Amino acid sequence: MMTEEQRRRLIENGKANAARAASDGKTEDFKPVVKLFCPWGGATWLLTELDPEEPDIAFGLCDLGLGFPELGNVSLEELASVTGPGGLRIERDRHFVPRQSLQAYADEASQRGRIIA
Repeated sequence: MMTEEQRRRLIENGKANAARAASDGKTEDFKPVVKLFCPWGGATWLLTELDPEEPDIAFGLCDLGLGFPELGNVSLEELASVTGPGGLRIERDRHFVPRQSLQAYADEASQRGRIIA
């Protein structure tokens, strides 16, 4: 679902935020590294980091297409196991280029009821 370079950047971001959270309780608002989407529905995920202790768990903006996007964690294993009509799978948007921080996407998504990316 993602390239090795994207996985490396997600882990680096996760390590950086784990260290910051341990030292001062604050985290950095990264730009998303990868955008995943459901080709047969409205679900979208903008991911910024992987948990360094449990690299199957990603953090980002999650939108299941129900009008309530939210920041949270998602299991990459669960996303990889989803199969849709005709064997379709969750895909990576190969053309995605982040234009703002994750919080900016979250604020915009909250106003519009969906991720615009």
